[in-house]
Amino acid sequence: MSEQNLTIALSKGRIFDETLPLLAAAGIEPVEDPEQSRKLIIGTNHADIRLVIVRASDVPTYVRYGAADFGIAGRDVLIENGGEGLYQPLDLQIAKCRMMVAVPQGFDYAAASQPGCRLRIATKYPDITAEHFAAKGVHVDIIKLYGSMELAPLVGLSDAIVDLVSTGNTLKANGLEAVEHVVDISSRLVVNKAALKTKHALLEPIIQAFGSAAKAGGAFI
Repeated sequence: MSEQNLTIALSKGRIFDETLPLLAAAGIEPVEDPEQSRKLIIGTNHADIRLVIVRASDVPTYVRYGAADFGIAGRDVLIENGGEGLYQPLDLQIAKCRMMVAVPQGFDYAAASQPGCRLRIATKYPDITAEHFAAKGVHVDIIKLYGSMELAPLVGLSDAIVDLVSTGNTLKANGLEAVEHVVDISSRLVVNKAALKTKHALLEPIIQAFGSAAKAGGAFI
């Protein structure tokens, strides 16, 4: 990767959509919509800036190892998979949601989550989940899933789930309710530490523009 080029790692979906105003504030516009294109490397209106489209959970890895100079990753990914070796200068306050414990409606969670009790929890965030319940003195058997989390308690796979909640509509549609807050989530700018030194002149104006736009715009939530 040339030192005269910048590569930004982004994931499709809500984070990408809410990043577009930040990119625009820095004068960067993708030449294609990743939701419509099959390309994994997308150019921008700057010949020396490109986007790479990766899974949300892979953004920190691409940045940490220098395959991307910087990227945007959710706090959930950074907590669960580790943000070591990354410079995190900005909480961009985009893609905001909450990580919650959710159970089937009518389940007596207060009684079932007393210290010393044992619960089966389905989640894609085993480390965050284990730490949360350990602090409460609750024993948990964690079942790691990668999607359709709401199904687990409905078919008896788990007593509860730990997952991201935005509107709560999916929980409600499946007869579940959020009963306990775990952690607030938003997306953060992550920067490769070596790139911050070798490409400082290119990176710093973008970081400043992102920070100003996030502060001024309420982060386009």
